[in-house]
This record gives sequence, C-alpha cells and structure tokens, in this order.
Amino acid sequence: MRQDLKSLPKTLAEDVARNLVMVARLLDSEPEEAYQYSRVALRLASRVASVREAAGFASYMTQRYSEALTEFRAARRMTGRADLWPVMADCERGLGRPERALAMAGEPEVKQLDKAGQVEMRLVAAGARADMEQFEAAVVTLQSPELASSAIHPWTARLRYAYADALIAAGRGDEARDWFAKAAEADTDGTTNASERLAEIDGVEFVDALAEDEEEAVEAESAPARVIAKDEIGDDRMIFEDEEDVEEYYDEDDVEIDEDYPEDERPKG
Repeated sequence: MRQDLKSLPKTLAEDVARNLVMVARLLDSEPEEAYQYSRVALRLASRVASVREAAGFASYMTQRYSEALTEFRAARRMTGRADLWPVMADCERGLGRPERALAMAGEPEVKQLDKAGQVEMRLVAAGARADMEQFEAAVVTLQSPELASSAIHPWTARLRYAYADALIAAGRGDEARDWFAKAAEADTDGTTNASERLAEIDGVEFVDALAEDEEEAVEAESAPARVIAKDEIGDDRMIFEDEEDVEEYYDEDDVEIDEDYPEDERPKG
C-alpha cells in the first residue's frame, strides 16, 4: 500500500492512508464503519489498486457483493494478480450465481494461486455446490491432500469445518462429528464454532452463567421497592414486602409509611 500511495501527492497520500488504516482496524469488528472509510478513500484515490482492493473487502464484509466484485475486478486489472480470484468467485455466490463461481474454479487463474489461495478456491467451489443442493458433490470437492494432512495451517480449521458441514448436509452425521472434532482441535484462534457444533451433536448444552447473572440483576433492578415503614416511637425504619405486612407487625398508631424515604436508598428485589 505504501508503494501504491507514492503515486499520490504527499498530503493526499496521508489522507488516503488514514482512511485505509481505519478500514483495516474496523473491518472485522465494525464492517459498516469500515465501509464508510473505504468510500472516502475511494473518492480520494480511485486509481490506486490498494484502495480499490480495500474498498472491495469492505463491500464484501457488508454483503454488498456487486460493489465488491466491481472493486476486485478493478484491482485485478491494475495489478494483474490472481490472489483475489477466490473472493471474486464468492461474490458471484453472494449474488446468487453459484454456477459462475464453479466456472471460475476451473479457470487457469486458479493455478496461479498459492496453497492458501487454492484451498480458499476449493472452499468457495464446495459452497457453490451446496448452494445448488449438490451436497455429495460438495463433500467430494473438499476431499484433497490438504484435508487429509495432519499438519496445521492457518486454513486447516476452516477446511475441516467446511468438510464436516458438507457431511452434515449430505446426511452423514457420524462422519461429520469426527471432522468437527478435528476442526476444533486445529482451531486455536476460535475462527469457527466447531466446538459448539461438536457439543450440539453430543447433546451437551452450554449455559452462560454470566448472562444469567445479568438477567437476574436486570430483574432485581426492575422490581418495585419494598415498603419502608417508620416506627414513630424509636424512629427506626423496617423493610416489608407490602403494607399488609406492616399492619400485621405494628399497631396503626405506632407506625406510618415513609413516602419520603429516598428512592435511590430503597432496597430493590
């Protein structure tokens, strides 16, 4: 990106760079905000390949697949690189054209991809098969030396997970369990929910204790304040569930309901 931005005047390059940095920071956590920054960069420097690529990924992450495909095609024309080929094919899937994604999986550009890119292309092709309800074909598409390998790579967990998911869709649940387990074993960064899928198959239910505590706290806050009664003789206050309990405890002449007791000091729940 730095090399690309050298083609711009310094001040403009700095402005574009700031927006690209924000795209990178927000792309995973706040994709819609990342998209807005990418549009600013695109307005400032639409002839820079890195800007078109960043805009493409921001559009892709917000499911604006037509825009993303336009930007990726532009970036590819500018650079001549093939590394965007899998994500371009996935955009075709997003646009409801899985047959085009499959056609792209057979194009010469795939041979120019590195190992990670080829695995990504295989994932996209399998997804396209699933889109067309060709579930057994999706299973076959993912069967590869990379899947059979015991070595762990950045893409291993996703490949194993996709294979397990394809097996489920093909009605081969027993085999799928083993592959969800293998995916979970490889997924040290939590990029998939393989552990949850495995637990679901095994009938294990996870309980979010923190969420339950928060729910109880909300219920307690929303509960009405209990009745505060003041003893006229000793000037002491006591807490009751309701006014009937007050009457049972005190003689009417000795007690009154303390309406002025500060609201923020009243017990809750």
